[in-house]
Amino acid sequence: MFTKPRFDFGRAVLWTSEVIPIAGLWSGVLVFARIQFDLEWLQMPALPVGILGTATSFYLGFKGSAAYDRLWEARKVWGGIVNTSRTWGMFTLTFVTDRHVKGETSASVEEIRRELVYRHVAWLAALRTQLRRPKPWEHRERWNDKARGSYHTLDQSDERLAARMEGFISPTEIGAVMAQKNRAAQLIRRQGERLTELLDEGRIEDFRHMELARLLEEFYTLQGKCERIKNFPLPRQYASANHYFIQIFIAMLPFALIGAFSAQNLPNTYLWAVVPTTIVLAWVFWIWDRVLEYTENPFEGLVNDVPIDAMSRTIEIDLREMLGETELPPSTQAVDHILL
Repeated sequence: MFTKPRFDFGRAVLWTSEVIPIAGLWSGVLVFARIQFDLEWLQMPALPVGILGTATSFYLGFKGSAAYDRLWEARKVWGGIVNTSRTWGMFTLTFVTDRHVKGETSASVEEIRRELVYRHVAWLAALRTQLRRPKPWEHRERWNDKARGSYHTLDQSDERLAARMEGFISPTEIGAVMAQKNRAAQLIRRQGERLTELLDEGRIEDFRHMELARLLEEFYTLQGKCERIKNFPLPRQYASANHYFIQIFIAMLPFALIGAFSAQNLPNTYLWAVVPTTIVLAWVFWIWDRVLEYTENPFEGLVNDVPIDAMSRTIEIDLREMLGETELPPSTQAVDHILL
């Protein structure tokens, strides 16, 4: 997540700079041929290009709405994870007691509460690790992976996940979880099994067991929503068609501009204004499409992501404070105005 009010203009231009030399060279060649060889056929009426530009704009509008919906849904889902996690912490601290225990027990109430809270923190680590792993349709270019390296979002290996869970669940449990494919789902399952054990021990009664199980069900629901966004992209046929329309529009634009400038009966020198005009219009459409391409993938470890690492750290701090701990990790801060 970018935290400044807007991107620096120079940074935005650099991000989309590949279209500038292409549009400039293509329009420059056409203008040179029109002036040098007096090729009047290197022009066309503005109407066809205007219709194409309008159609492309409508397509971009549809893509923008769909991309923003994906981003905003991801943010709402993680907002739900934050709120439900706090409820989980509160229920754990108030529902798990010794009130109905008969006989000796193997663990104290405080240890059990810490176990349930810490396993939830491990679930957060597993979930965000799974969400940040690359998909074929995400941006995997060399410069994007370089950016991920600087943001510390490139390495989402099993080794890093095991390190993230270390200290929150036992080494034996880490080994058992890592042997599964969907580690986050398995951690919630283990929470459910532990609740059943606590019910048998008399640590919780039926009603409290159902309330805690309901929260686990909600975590499954929220995880499933995240996986739906991650594993099913904006349909590729829409994204591809939109990109092709923009390329065709940029290719046809200089012809219409040459025709428009020629119709003014100005000296041929003025035709060179077609080049910067083409560059500006091509860049506007190109950056519009580029912004939407990156917006549609909110879990790929780049600047436009939902800041799930920072939100997970916030949850961890809140839950550990509920346990009465004072030695807490620091909140995640934005670096160079980027919060992930």
